[in-house]
Amino acid sequence: MNDVESNAPLRIGILGAARITPMALIAPARKTSGAIVTAVAARSRDRAASFAQRHAIPVVHDSYEDLLADGAVDVVYNPLPNGLHGVWSTRALEAGKAVLCEKPLAANAEEASAMVAAAETTGNRLVEAFHYRYHPLVSRVLEIIASGEIGEPRHYEASFVVPIFRGNDIRYNFRLAGGATMDLGCYPIHLIRTLAGAEPTVESAEAVEGPANVDRSMEVRFRFDDGRSARVSCSMWSTKLLRASATVEGSEGAIDILNPVAPHIYNRVRVRRGSTARSERVRGPATYTMQLRAVVDALRSGQPTLTEGEDSIANMRVIDAVYGAAGLPLRQPTR
Repeated sequence: MNDVESNAPLRIGILGAARITPMALIAPARKTSGAIVTAVAARSRDRAASFAQRHAIPVVHDSYEDLLADGAVDVVYNPLPNGLHGVWSTRALEAGKAVLCEKPLAANAEEASAMVAAAETTGNRLVEAFHYRYHPLVSRVLEIIASGEIGEPRHYEASFVVPIFRGNDIRYNFRLAGGATMDLGCYPIHLIRTLAGAEPTVESAEAVEGPANVDRSMEVRFRFDDGRSARVSCSMWSTKLLRASATVEGSEGAIDILNPVAPHIYNRVRVRRGSTARSERVRGPATYTMQLRAVVDALRSGQPTLTEGEDSIANMRVIDAVYGAAGLPLRQPTR
């Protein structure tokens, strides 16, 4: 679909029955007047039917292809495993649908570039679901940086650690483009790019492997062309059990950010300058709700979102560079 002018709700079809979908799309759609979930397809009709019954989705399709052919679907939500993001998002674009695709957008930067090109060729929108970016927390931190309160930014740190101990989880599957950097590290990488307003170069990357070629944790050091530096850490299995934080160090102070990934649950921004410090919380609706509202507004207005196009390609370029520096092969699309 091209940009929408009608005031009718956008009709969303879901690919798969992923665990993230109720939180990431179904609940937000119930709070968004401009969107409604109308259809679902999964690996089997029984799986799709069970999911539809639990979440009151009216239409169940026999296959992904049938959902893409449904003329009553305007937008496709793609929460499939990473390795399947590219093929099914591209098919949806070619079927005339807008796409909201879970992060990371693709298996690698080459595939991301092809997906963005498909969106441009078809005239249909492709948005990457970096939901955190739609909460006012990031805008507030950027505002503090721009105010000069901490002086000139010199160093950025960001970390995202979530325990995933199930060895059969798709995130540990190289064939499905799994890995800690793909599923968790994509957030802090995106965050430091956003806060720095520039693209980093990887200086070093050290991975701890789980299954062959799959990073269960990653530590990365970056530099920017103007001399600034950054460090990112992520882990699905390490001595750190849970962490989501970031820091911006400046010439005259620093900003510490607690929970930039899901700030609607809880967040704290602490600004240190000399011997003084102050803290504030940035309030706002759930990030997924704000994201869906932003997508609806963008499709109606034709204006860009915060997470599409070149931004998505650039994030995948950094992820590719991290794997290269760590001595691991790039993730590949699932065939």
